Amino acid sequence: MQDYHNLKEHYKFTDEEAMILKELQPRMNKLADVFIDEFYDYIWGFGKTAQFLKNKEIISYHRKKIGEWFINLFCGKYDLSYFTYLYKIGEIHVKIGLPTHYVNSAFTFVRTFILKSIEENFVNKEQHIKEIRAVEKIVDMNLDTLTSSYREEELSRYLSLSKVEKNILAGLKKFNSYINYFLAGALALVAFFAIGLFVYDIYLLFFSDIGIEKGILTVLGSLLVLWAAIELINEEINHLQGKGFAIGAFIMLAMAALIRKVLIYSLSSEKSEELLIIGAVIVGLSISYWLVGMKKKT
Repeated sequence: MQDYHNLKEHYKFTDEEAMILKELQPRMNKLADVFIDEFYDYIWGFGKTAQFLKNKEIISYHRKKIGEWFINLFCGKYDLSYFTYLYKIGEIHVKIGLPTHYVNSAFTFVRTFILKSIEENFVNKEQHIKEIRAVEKIVDMNLDTLTSSYREEELSRYLSLSKVEKNILAGLKKFNSYINYFLAGALALVAFFAIGLFVYDIYLLFFSDIGIEKGILTVLGSLLVLWAAIELINEEINHLQGKGFAIGAFIMLAMAALIRKVLIYSLSSEKSEELLIIGAVIVGLSISYWLVGMKKKT
């Protein structure tokens, strides 16, 4: 854990601010039960909270510890034991696999709850500003200490690797980046050919005996494939910028290609068996697309 003296110095946290927080403790102590109830309402909205709070016994223990932490936030004594206590909480979060996103989001609620109480008990502007500054600093220092466990865990994992393992890891990351750029170029090529297909279908519509009905359906199918290819390129751009890889976009492209076939084959009575097979595949892809979408929401 980093030296708590440096932490307080970096946040310019003063003894006066520690006393201000101590003076707030009696009021916050009265609000502890309300805080716990509202805190739980907030974190249950994350969706996956039940994975970490699995039964009534764990929930009861957690509620007790959250209440203790909240009251201790205004203890007025922020020494080595206080920050060691926070660091151990962070280690528990790492051990159970709690995402840092949940921690950061929960602290948004904590900050808002406390500042709301300060606003409701406004005395004078000078004291009001001092209280806000003190609360902002202690909340930020708590978050900093809790999340430092995650940073040190990642660093320790990396440092435990041998030189060969580090070189392999660096090589794989570089190779992965090359593959991603190759994929982006390949998708651009696919989009180019999709444009060519669309133009060719337009040509057939006007300069062949394909028939107006079949020609229009073919053009619509090509346009659908082009649209799906463009969506896929957009998703790959997002992936290159650090966002998650969207497998749903590939499923959508496959569905677009099959729907194009359905549009063309729908005018032929000889393609009934193929239409049934393609229809079944489209239904399967649709279910897969829905499942992927549900997973992203959760």
